[in-house]
Amino acid sequence: GSLGWAYDLGRGVAQSDQEAVKWYRLSAEQGNAISQSNLGQMYQFGRGLIQSDTEAVKWYRLSAEKGNTVAQGSLGWMYQNGRGVAQSDTEAVKWFRKSAEQGDAFAQANLGWHHRNGRGVIQSNAEAEKWFRYSAEQNNEWAQNQLSEMGIDWTRSQVAKQDSEPKEPLNST
Repeated sequence: GSLGWAYDLGRGVAQSDQEAVKWYRLSAEQGNAISQSNLGQMYQFGRGLIQSDTEAVKWYRLSAEKGNTVAQGSLGWMYQNGRGVAQSDTEAVKWFRKSAEQGDAFAQANLGWHHRNGRGVIQSNAEAEKWFRYSAEQNNEWAQNQLSEMGIDWTRSQVAKQDSEPKEPLNST
């Protein structure tokens, strides 16, 4: 994992996507969830190997099932967009929710979008606002813009006053 990361970012070694893939794969095949997620990203974006959405989904799923929030959000995005899997808003929401409940701002914003648009869930502006606020608190500009588009004057202090939801990760039920 660490060697893959070093080559991926060029930290202490010459940057090399091919070397990053080699080390991520070794670690991923041993079950390391972070390396599985990173290898999924390499496949999704075709870095250091031939681009493959199907392979990206395979590695994201292995990692997501271990609770990796980045992989869960990425898998949700793949389902939302029908990349490497049949398009499914229901599956997208499932994976975005798992990640969002662990505090991932990307997944929170995407879950808010699904609630706002009634995609894979019953449309609910209240649920959309809740998830956009969680994401906006983490400086996600897209979520902040979504709140503005909904006619909600968003400021960080306003969220702190109005939001009675817990700040720690939510329990999934």
